[in-house]
Amino acid sequence: MKSSLLVKVILAASLITALLAPFTFQKIKPLPVVAEVKNKDIIKSVVKIIEKPLHAVNIPKFSAIRDIKEKKRQFFNFIRPSIEKANRQLLGTRKNLQAWLEKVSLEESLTEVEQAKLVSLVKSYKVNKQYSLLQQLDELLIRVDVVPTPLVLVQAANESAWGTSRFARIGLNFFGIWCYRQGCGMVPSGRNHGAKHEVAAFKSVDQAVKRYLFNINTNNAYIVFRTIRGQLRAQNQPLQPEVLATGLLPYSERGTDYVLEITEMIRHNQAYFVDDELQAE
Repeated sequence: MKSSLLVKVILAASLITALLAPFTFQKIKPLPVVAEVKNKDIIKSVVKIIEKPLHAVNIPKFSAIRDIKEKKRQFFNFIRPSIEKANRQLLGTRKNLQAWLEKVSLEESLTEVEQAKLVSLVKSYKVNKQYSLLQQLDELLIRVDVVPTPLVLVQAANESAWGTSRFARIGLNFFGIWCYRQGCGMVPSGRNHGAKHEVAAFKSVDQAVKRYLFNINTNNAYIVFRTIRGQLRAQNQPLQPEVLATGLLPYSERGTDYVLEITEMIRHNQAYFVDDELQAE
């Protein structure tokens, strides 16, 4: 009895050992790692890429400001000084142009320095060189002019989602301005295949605002805007932001809806605007 029982125990032990052997002594192969994933797009979707700013400006973290009124106040205060500075410079140049126009109208000659400055402005503001001197000055006075601060502020807020957009944070581009040289800015994530445009990057807010104003004052898309502004000047009327906004139809693919949104933003944010004194001739 004891021997037969012992045999049974040994057989049972042998059976268990045989069953466990493959698992006990076989080396365990490691599970596939992320490197096995060959689709780079999948990896990119898993790994969040953090872009470094292309500037050294300390921007307030607008996305962390929960109070809407405080966010608006800080955003407008952040952008406004650059707008006012650029508009003052435009008014200074405009004053020179008016003085030159008066001299030419009186058949007086411009000095060599004045002529050199005029030639530079004609080139910079893309005025036809074949125009007469009077025509050049008239055209420059249409182009070299301010854009009301409230209008620039609300466009900056609209285009940059109140300073929280990628393009505003990384490249100080608060106006959705494009550029067309490789490496000139940031590549839009949703750019169509074959497209080569980038969203321009700037080193300072001053630079970004100047580019925006230059675009409005020179781009053929905004001839209507400049015509409206010129008519208001001719009639000695203030440059009303809501009126001028109607000339921004080409600024967005949304067209009329965009203009309506901008004008509504101007009305709703009046409390944050100070009197715009930078409109004088």
